[in-house]
Formats: sequence, structure tokens, C-alpha cells
Amino acid sequence: MNADDRGVATAWTASIVAVLISVAVFTFWIGAAVAARHHTEAAADLAALAAASHATEGPGAACDRARQVAARMSVTLLTCRWERGDALVEVRSAAPEHLATLGQAEARARAGPVDRPP
Repeated sequence: MNADDRGVATAWTASIVAVLISVAVFTFWIGAAVAARHHTEAAADLAALAAASHATEGPGAACDRARQVAARMSVTLLTCRWERGDALVEVRSAAPEHLATLGQAEARARAGPVDRPP
């Protein structure tokens, strides 16, 4: 080993650790974004099902129920409308603070009677 080679292993180790930490942070960031997206999609599905299950009370009452469910799921109900007996909803959720650069997640869902062909 030359005198010039002293400390090379430390530099390589520090570089590898930095790369591994960067990969871990990136993986966490992507995982959190995917989880937020899935939560928003699940909230849209649940809001649409809530609206459809209250359809007999009228569109206004059904959409109010969808709004309540969306609020309990920590999302905002953007639209709630009816098309050929199906409830169509759109929701938006704010990204967690550590994902603020990704913006907001939006999802749409549709729910209606199961005895009618699509």
C-alpha cells in the first residue's frame, strides 16, 4: 500500500453509505406517494358506495352522505353526480408535508346497482 492510498477505503465507504441512504430515502418517498394514492382511490370508492347506498333518499342526500364519508377519510369531495342511476364521485387529498412537491392526489369512482348490465 502506498502512502497515497491511505484513507481510500474510508472515502469509498462514505460514498457507498451516502448512496445507500439516498436510495432508502427515495424508496420511502415513492412508497409514501403510492400509499397516498391508494388511500385517495379507496376514499373515492367508499364515497361512491356511500352515495349509491343512499340513492333512494335522492341525489342531494346521497351526495351529502358521500361528502361525509370523504371527510372522514380526510379527502375533499370535488364532484358528486348521477349518470344512468350510478353515483360518480371525484375526490382530492392533500399530499403529506414530506410529499408536498408531488401535489395533490385525485381519484374517481363509480357505484351503482349490481343487477343492471354495464
